[in-house]
This record gives sequence, C-alpha cells and structure tokens, in this order.
Amino acid sequence: MYIKSAEFVISVADAEKIPNYEMPDIAIAGKSNVGKSSFINFVTNTKGLARTSGEPGRTRLINYFLINKNFYLVDLPGYGYARVSDDEKRKWAKLTDKYFEGKNLRHIFVLLDIRHQPNENDKQLIGFLYAKNIPFSIVATKSDKLSTLQQKAAIRTISSSLGVGEGNVLTVSSLKKTGLDGIDAKLKQILG
Repeated sequence: MYIKSAEFVISVADAEKIPNYEMPDIAIAGKSNVGKSSFINFVTNTKGLARTSGEPGRTRLINYFLINKNFYLVDLPGYGYARVSDDEKRKWAKLTDKYFEGKNLRHIFVLLDIRHQPNENDKQLIGFLYAKNIPFSIVATKSDKLSTLQQKAAIRTISSSLGVGEGNVLTVSSLKKTGLDGIDAKLKQILG
C-alpha cells in the first residue's frame, strides 16, 4: 500500500485562508454523496479520518489530510446538492475557485458514482480541468453495486460522456475494499 500514514490537518471555510503548504496537493472532487469521504478513508486505510454521512452536502469546507508526511489529500466540497441556499453555493464556488488558483495542485481525482451517467455538473468540472490544464483521473465509486459486465458498460458510458479513455477510469468500492491497486499505482505515477 502506497499510503503509510494519514492525519487530518485543517478545515478551511474562507477562501482567503487557504494554506500554501510546501508540499503537493492531490484533490478529491465530486458531486454530493458520491463517496468522497469513504474514498479517503479507504485509500488511507484509516476509519473515520474523513467524516462520512448518508446525507448529501455534508462536506462544506476544504479539508486537508497530510499523507506520508510528504503530500496532502484535499477534500473539496461536493457540488450539485439542491438543498443548499444559493448563497452557500456561491460561497463553495468561491472557495473552490480560489483553491484551484494554488500552485501546489498536482492532480485531481474526480469521483463519479458508477451507477449514474455523468451529469452537467460533472461535465462542467471536466471541461474546466481541461481548460485549465489540470491533470485528473476519473474514479468510479460504488463498483460493488454492479456486476462485472455492468461495470464495463458503465465505464464505456463514463469515458464516452467525458471524452476520456476507458483506461483512465479507475473503479473502486470502499465497501468491498476493491480498486486500491489502481489508486496506489496512480499516486506513485503522480508523485514520482
């Protein structure tokens, strides 16, 4: 396993207080309730490191986790949650936009629920990442909910919808603990 240690560092609510650490960031992005917190707990093998909730829209801050004492996993607020006020959505957008301006961002894992086609918010994020030349990988979560044949069809749909190769879609199940090898290999590639 690539990740040997993980610890929560800070939550940031104010765009002007985003830290500029001297280590690389790998961000975790995705719509509300896609499983970002479960993914962080799974890849770090640390139960409860990131707070999970069955209620969408719980991550409203940018959360930093120090990994192996040499890089940060950064949990971004989920997007697309309808029950949040427009003011709150604007605040999240400002916070996220400011984060994307940082110099330490190396890569983004964009999480999608494998059971659903990418929606307009997902496509907008991918378009933004392409436009800003920010490297990313697609991580299809909740793969345990589909058979192997259904997973293959879902990966084809995701890659076609987002204009990425099928090999660029990693599948994981935090529940069944599958897909970690692909994430480990990607982390090694990103960080050298």
